[in-house]
Amino acid sequence: MMNNRSELHAPLAERMRPKTLQEYIGQEHLVASGKVLEQMIANKTPHSILFWGPPGVGKTTLAQIIAESMGMLFFTLSAIDSGIKEVRAVIENARKAGHAVLFIDEIHRFNKTQQDSLLGAVEKVIITLIGATTENPSFEVISALLSRTQVYILKPLTEAHLKTIVSNALSKDVLLRNKPIEVRDWEVLLQLSGGDARRLLNLLELITASLPEGSATITNQIVQDTVQQKMAMYDKSGEQHYDIISAFIKSIRGSDPNAAVYYLARMIEGGEDPKFIARRLVILASEDIGNANPNALLLATTTFQAVSMLGYPESRIILSQCVTYLASSAKSNAAYLAISKAQSIVQKTGDLSIPLHLRNAPTNLMKQLDYGLGYQYAHDYPGNFIHQEFLPESIAGTTFYEPGNNVSENKLREYLKHCWKEKYGY
Repeated sequence: MMNNRSELHAPLAERMRPKTLQEYIGQEHLVASGKVLEQMIANKTPHSILFWGPPGVGKTTLAQIIAESMGMLFFTLSAIDSGIKEVRAVIENARKAGHAVLFIDEIHRFNKTQQDSLLGAVEKVIITLIGATTENPSFEVISALLSRTQVYILKPLTEAHLKTIVSNALSKDVLLRNKPIEVRDWEVLLQLSGGDARRLLNLLELITASLPEGSATITNQIVQDTVQQKMAMYDKSGEQHYDIISAFIKSIRGSDPNAAVYYLARMIEGGEDPKFIARRLVILASEDIGNANPNALLLATTTFQAVSMLGYPESRIILSQCVTYLASSAKSNAAYLAISKAQSIVQKTGDLSIPLHLRNAPTNLMKQLDYGLGYQYAHDYPGNFIHQEFLPESIAGTTFYEPGNNVSENKLREYLKHCWKEKYGY
């Protein structure tokens, strides 16, 4: 614990930050005697690590304990506000020092180029990288970096863990230990923490500072009156904002209307801008549903227009209607995959020459150059279709759009198969 008087103004969460594995609460599968991190520190054999787990379970603290316990220089960066320039500066400082630990919070927010900038220093052991992420590293961290690190999963803190953290703060913190404060009711305090130890200690500090004169007992009512909000906290500019919108989108994509409307409620109660939610629904309607149900995009677009006119509280009903419809709809990402593949081809092949028969010919000179010559107007032929080539010659026959396996797109597939069987197969 902190003893320096100049540090007494630090937040409670900082004053109570563990300095050793013995003080650390939770993650027994990693830090208990004989477990991997305890052994790594005991043997002084550091290796690069990715900590994957929910917010507030001790990722940053573990990184600091590892560095301090092994006497290593410690640098920290946040992927939100740092880039390649800052990474290179740390690597240069580590090179001068001989070796250092670099902790990168929210490393999943680094793009491929930024992650690539770490590879050389990690491979040459100029730095021991410790990254923290709330997202699955398999999807968010490049394979080259993933292969050079060991992933450790951090589990959510249990109720017992959270109660121990509070009890330790009340009995050991330099500013609280001499106050006869006790917690009589735990339900609301733990609910508002959302399992986040940092938020729990911030709440405890707020509540203890706001206790009425002569009161030393924390009750559910006191917590509610102090925080003035019964729902879980929702920081629109912080990590939980991204976690909830991620869970919201993934629940709709996964066809679970119950989970989707729950996360919608979390955002509404947290004061999220309804237009932000509606914009995400418009994107999802095309990216994850597409031609499996074209009405999804129409409803999502109408939803955005409606919530823009109404705002809360009425727009919550419209959002709920749209969310439950999208979650219950057939899904397809075929349109998303098609444009991604097409863009990839364009990036590789550049500006390929447009076939002459497809070019516009507004002038006589262009006609003399055979612009438009040989174009066959589809509506002049049976079934409003005629075989002709529309792609540039070097990529002729390339398939970009593969209809999804659902009722709506199966009909599209049958039509395309009828038209293009010899060329594309479908």
